[in-house]
Order: sequence, then structure tokens, then C-alpha cells
Amino acid sequence: MNQQIIQEFKEHSTTRLVAVSKTRSVAQIQEVYDEGVRIFGENRVQELVEKKEQLPADIEWHLIGTLQRKKVKYIAPFVSLIHSVDSIDLLKEINKQGRKIDRVIDVLLQFHIAEESTKHGFDYKKLQAIEFDFTSLDYVNVRGVMGMATFTDNTEMVKEEFRNLKRIFDLLKNSTFSYHTNFVEISMGMSGDYKLAITEGSTMVRIGSLLFS
Repeated sequence: MNQQIIQEFKEHSTTRLVAVSKTRSVAQIQEVYDEGVRIFGENRVQELVEKKEQLPADIEWHLIGTLQRKKVKYIAPFVSLIHSVDSIDLLKEINKQGRKIDRVIDVLLQFHIAEESTKHGFDYKKLQAIEFDFTSLDYVNVRGVMGMATFTDNTEMVKEEFRNLKRIFDLLKNSTFSYHTNFVEISMGMSGDYKLAITEGSTMVRIGSLLFS
């Protein structure tokens, strides 16, 4: 466990640490929890549900991996934030499941900002062209945006991709979500590039290998 990373974020006033706990044991997560970390991110629904039952109740569980519509119902009752909403159909399903249990579910819109085709997310221009009415989602609270930069040693490329996500956030904040005071989050940055992400305006970084090494 990297206590230096944990301390760094305890002292950081504008960016929060999401401890990426996928594949980590309950004991490893508990150790990080005992150091004061309260936000943990999982990639898979089944793993998230299983760990949630075995760990302290005050953990904020975030779903950061690809989410299939058929699995939304399993996390809808308790998930604190879904980072990876990448389609209107998924938004509608989250809204549907939230309505069933009378719970508003916080989400981020994932945008494709990387050069890599393996990464996914909304395209800003295409999303604007749809002209979807987000106010129709009574049980979804869109808190902001998420994106993953290209896995590369080219720091200038990574910076530009983060800047692009920040531009998308600003455009949405001033148009589509201008009515929404809770639209405040930019989830970007992982173990290899989180310092660049913070410099470019990240409010939330997702760190796994650095933290649990």
C-alpha cells in the first residue's frame, strides 16, 4: 500500500482519490480503508456487489468499468457514482431502475478522448446532434464527465486529451447542464498520468496499481 499517495490526496483540496480496487482482496481494500480512503472503484458488477457485502457500510462504491444495461439493477440500490455511462440507452435504463426503487442515481457521461479505438464513450458532436432532453431523466443525476487518455509516454498528447475533456465539460456546463448546479465533476487521470490530469482540472482520479503496489 502506498501511504504517500493517500496522504497526498488527504492534503489536496480540489481532487479526490478513487481507489481502483478491482481484483484486490477484501483484506487489501480494508487496509486502504483503514488509512482513511472512503471511495473505491470497481470494474465489474459482480465483484462490486460481493465486496460491498463484506466491507464497511460507509464506503462510497463507484462503478468505473463498462456497464451492461442488464446489470444496472444489481448496483442501482447502493452505487454512489457510475463513471462509465456511454450511451443514451444506458442512461434510460439507469433511470428506469432508479424509478423502480425510488432512488436518484449519480452518473458521469464518458467521452471518447483517446486515440485508441479500444476505449469508448460519447462523441461530443454526435451527442449534441441528438438533442436529448436530459431533464426527462427524473432518477438520474448527471454530475459531470469522465474520460481516459491514450496509454502513451507522449505527455503532450495526454495533456491535450485531458484539455479536450475539460473543454467538453465547460461546453456542457454552459449549455446542456447550465440549469444543473451539481454538474461539477471531471473524472480523469489514472496511476500513470494523474498528476497531468490534476493540472488540467481533474476533480477525481482513479488510482489502482500505484496505490496497491
